[in-house]
Amino acid sequence: MKQIGCGIVLAIGLFSVATAPVFSDPPKQDDIEVTDPAKAEQADAAFGRLKSLQGRWHKAGEPQHGLIIEFYTTAGGTVLVEEWLNKGKPHSLTLYHRDGETLVATHYCPQGNQPRLELVSGDGIAFIFRDATDLDMAKEHYQHNLKFEWDEQGRLIRSETYRDGDGRVHPARLVLEPAR
Repeated sequence: MKQIGCGIVLAIGLFSVATAPVFSDPPKQDDIEVTDPAKAEQADAAFGRLKSLQGRWHKAGEPQHGLIIEFYTTAGGTVLVEEWLNKGKPHSLTLYHRDGETLVATHYCPQGNQPRLELVSGDGIAFIFRDATDLDMAKEHYQHNLKFEWDEQGRLIRSETYRDGDGRVHPARLVLEPAR
């Protein structure tokens, strides 16, 4: 009986070792292959410019409107968070971070879907739809384009386009200034 108990313990121990997860060291920056240095440089420049937005912003000329957009970094400065507050209550988030040689934006929409947009070249800092999670494109509105520009007064112009299930586009434009 004692031999059977030892055999079971040995079998369980061997099974545990055989099924244990295997972890590897995370890749070092030097191990990540960059195939387009110009694209990576553009992503670095765009991310740096976006990080300069850190702070609170409101609609230009309407400080009492109730909409505040706050930009701040997290994850050791590798992620920029754009948090929308409507009358002090959380509304939505967009997270900006590098993905290989590009920059991506993941928008966490109050509608419950999460479109991911990728940096494209052009004027300002512009993103276009890459893919999404939890999205029924035939039924839901979703963010398709996003663009940041600055005017002569240093105000931020944030333009975006939503698409709906019928393929119609719904553009929106906000002119923002730092909240004092």
